Amino acid sequence: MQRARTPDVPEEALSLWYELGRLYSSAAGSGQRAIKLGLTVVCVAAALVLLSAPLFGTAWAGPFAPAIPVLVGLLFGGGLFATERSKFARRGGVLRRELSGMGYDARRPTRDGLAAYYDAQLILLRSEYEILRLRSGLRAREAARLLEDAFGFVPEDHFETGPLNVVPDTGDARLLRERWEKRLQARRQRGITPPAVGLREDRAYRVFPREMTVPVELATRRAYLDISRGLLVERYGRDPRKKARFMPEALRRRVERDLGEHAALTRR
Repeated sequence: MQRARTPDVPEEALSLWYELGRLYSSAAGSGQRAIKLGLTVVCVAAALVLLSAPLFGTAWAGPFAPAIPVLVGLLFGGGLFATERSKFARRGGVLRRELSGMGYDARRPTRDGLAAYYDAQLILLRSEYEILRLRSGLRAREAARLLEDAFGFVPEDHFETGPLNVVPDTGDARLLRERWEKRLQARRQRGITPPAVGLREDRAYRVFPREMTVPVELATRRAYLDISRGLLVERYGRDPRKKARFMPEALRRRVERDLGEHAALTRR
């Protein structure tokens, strides 16, 4: 999990970026947690209303009995969602102010380069960019443009997926990182800053830096290998290994590597 980064990035700043990334990860799941709690409360409340009928009758609830579980579920689920979003706003504001005090723009994590990003996250982002370029539609084009402007990606990058030709912590990954850094630097010199990003963009593409703990790295590797395997299936059929023997040796090794690592991570 080695990350190539410039030596003048303070560890305190990295800690703040990674805490902000964890905060965005948690906030992205707040809606699902609220829905799950709401549904659970609806089921429990409905069961209690039914059980109360033999003891107290139904007059106490009257015609509103069917609505009571739904209202209680909305109250609990909505309360949880509002509470988590309030905590997110408060803590996010604190982190943004601390980063601003150190000279960083918390809404533009790549403004000063990619030093806070591990190779695995950059490869996942570049793989997602590749998928967006293959899709049609305005939203896909807008998302691809966002990744171009924020990370310095271009279609001409020496990057392939399905199978991947670049893996983390290698010389090829370092060269790609240097190219992206130079593009971002050239834009800064022309007065062009990366686009502002927030919860919506991070929920879709995880654009804020993440610290590569073991669980996070495994999830990141699985995500970009899911993309690579999906493209392999599109290009070579449901069992790419059958056609691998007809491929050039270098391509065959990449196919075997991606499929083998994907199988290990998914325990297939």
